[in-house]
Amino acid sequence: MKRLTLFKILKNKYFLTIAGLLVWLVFFDKNDVFTQYELIQKCEKLEKDKEYYLSEIENNKASLADLRTNAKSLETFSREKYLMKKENEDVYVFVVK
Repeated sequence: MKRLTLFKILKNKYFLTIAGLLVWLVFFDKNDVFTQYELIQKCEKLEKDKEYYLSEIENNKASLADLRTNAKSLETFSREKYLMKKENEDVYVFVVK
């Protein structure tokens, strides 16, 4: 009895149509499940990148404000980053490999 009803359900044209449509949407469509999963992963990665860059912007703004207000930090920054020196000084750069 159960086999007969299962066979009737599988033979039903509406069931076959819905099953075919679901298979098409899940595996063969342009926006299939696998593509959606990849897009979700990409979106999550971009959100993490956004958080990172926003925090870096805040850090850079704080550093810039410090450089604009503190002469000692400006001197330290220019000496380390751009190898600037005072008139009576010599600068030696050691490259370690």
